[in-house]
Amino acid sequence: MNGIRELTKAEEQVMQVLWQLQKTSVHSILEQLPEPRPAYNTVSTIVRILEQKGFVGHESAGKAHLYFPLITQDAYREFALGNLVSGYFQGSLSNLVSFFAEKENLSLAEVDEITRIIEQQRTKS
Repeated sequence: MNGIRELTKAEEQVMQVLWQLQKTSVHSILEQLPEPRPAYNTVSTIVRILEQKGFVGHESAGKAHLYFPLITQDAYREFALGNLVSGYFQGSLSNLVSFFAEKENLSLAEVDEITRIIEQQRTKS
């Protein structure tokens, strides 16, 4: 994941909206954020920071700008999960799964779903 950097919580909130809407204005991003909403200028600043970091691009639409993601949600998810696994689970996905299995009290349906996903991956290999 070359070039991807970790996002702050505020940046990630804005990116979640951009990934959902794909191409939108600062005003539309602001409308999608949960209450209490930040000021318009705050969201505008976050979007410009995301643009500097290479996460967001823009195109002009009259006097306004429309912003769009340059990095997919899947690419960032892979990057963030890699950071989580390497930082907290000694680089081991099995340690991560064990942690959630112990802490989250998984239901039988969830265990069955995880097992099904693992079996699908096993048959692909």
